Amino acid sequence: MHTLVATTRQQTLGDLPRRSAARFPDKLAIVHRDVRLTFAEFDAVIDRVAAALHAEGLRSGDRLALFMHNCWQFPVLNFATARLGVILVPINFMLTGSEVAYILDDCEADVFVVEDALVPVAEQALAESKGSVRLRATIPLGDTVTPDGWRSMTDWAEGEFGSPPDVFGADDDVVRIMYTSGTESRPKGVMLTNRSLMWQYISCIVTGGMSSDDVEVHALPLYHCAQLDNFLSTDIYLGATSIIVDGPDPRVLLRTIEAEKVTNLFCPPTVWIALLQSPDFDGTDLRSLRKGYYGASPLPVEILREMNRRLPGIRLWNFYGQTEMASLATALGPEDQETRGGSAGKPALNVETRIVDDRDLPLPAGEVGEIVHRSPHAAVGYLGQPEKTAEAFAGGWFHSGDLGYLDDDGYLWVVDRKKDMIKTGGENVSTREVEETLYEFDGVGEAAVFAVPHPRWIEAVAAVVVPSAGVELDEQDIVAHCRGRLAGYKVPKYVLLAESLPKNPSGKILKRTLRDQFRLST
Repeated sequence: MHTLVATTRQQTLGDLPRRSAARFPDKLAIVHRDVRLTFAEFDAVIDRVAAALHAEGLRSGDRLALFMHNCWQFPVLNFATARLGVILVPINFMLTGSEVAYILDDCEADVFVVEDALVPVAEQALAESKGSVRLRATIPLGDTVTPDGWRSMTDWAEGEFGSPPDVFGADDDVVRIMYTSGTESRPKGVMLTNRSLMWQYISCIVTGGMSSDDVEVHALPLYHCAQLDNFLSTDIYLGATSIIVDGPDPRVLLRTIEAEKVTNLFCPPTVWIALLQSPDFDGTDLRSLRKGYYGASPLPVEILREMNRRLPGIRLWNFYGQTEMASLATALGPEDQETRGGSAGKPALNVETRIVDDRDLPLPAGEVGEIVHRSPHAAVGYLGQPEKTAEAFAGGWFHSGDLGYLDDDGYLWVVDRKKDMIKTGGENVSTREVEETLYEFDGVGEAAVFAVPHPRWIEAVAAVVVPSAGVELDEQDIVAHCRGRLAGYKVPKYVLLAESLPKNPSGKILKRTLRDQFRLST
């Protein structure tokens, strides 16, 4: 049993809004569409929803799966579940019903909260799932009627259910399960604790130069730990203002920055490029914008120069990391953008990073090996996969699966991914998962999936398919097959038919050769 001393010393994810409300009760905390909540109002609605969830029977250790686009209800549920010790499981809103069903079953979700527009996909997922979900609720973002058998989150947010219970939260209690595809054909549930998140927030704040005076717009999906934990939750921690928009539409983003006097913006390079190319850019007052963050891939040098020219007052940071690091590992600061462009920077405040060989021995500067980290940010493992956990944390370091090197000054340079993964528009795609889907199509003899450069998405999914003997295939039919089984961003943007695949003497497909051949053929 925890002691009074432990209770006195606790600081959990669920405590953050209450402490910020005590410091800044009347300050604007959350804006989404026509909803504007002060920190006092935000904390109060979190309490009401936590009390409602408790009244519905949720207890510490239960799992609540969240399936929605960006909205003000997302952070409310993020903190309300944490106050109860309930584990939040955000789900990518681009997944198909079958993909969602796998996650519901893998995490054994007790509650499923879904945006109204996504209810048809959710119902397909529930029909295919093994049935652990005992409560379902919708978030009415549109003009819809709550379906039969579903609760409405509006009733939770506006109802009177008393006060939520005072639940003790230990540092190493799991409060979040984030699903990441990685290299596997099925996604893995990354288990993050109070300690993982709290130490990561401190690293983000110090390393990223964040403060309570910031006004930040959140345009990237909140189901992803980058937007949710590098930025939105740090804003709540500090008492900064968060403007939530539905997505990274350049016109909406530019209008929001001007109207709300936004100071901070995080985007992957693809979105920064779209902003610069927008016809509205030059006519928008962006003088309030002073801090910019990017990640998922390096910012091309020519784009960096254009940003410096057209946004002269902005300071930039490159955040690099993994979901298993909650997610910040290293950062390249404003003072190094010009001289070290393309680098992932140096380890964040609470992170130690090194490069190791295949025997986990540290390598000297300049030599390429696997990037590994040691930090209280780190997850406590993969849900239900002890062997994968042991492999990832071998030797007491988290193995990122990325290949890179440290230069003589300690800057990290990421050169490749050891894991066979494509990062398209900031989203991870498992090549194995796409390949398995291709093999389900009648007439496919062999298939190889790999990343190719793309002007908008930085990387795109490409596939080379070898038909079975005597079979004629059509590229568009293959794409249509994938579209019916995979989320849109996982569907190959390019499909090429070939007579054979290049292989080494041991039979391994040479994807580097395929990438080179693809470039020559396009």
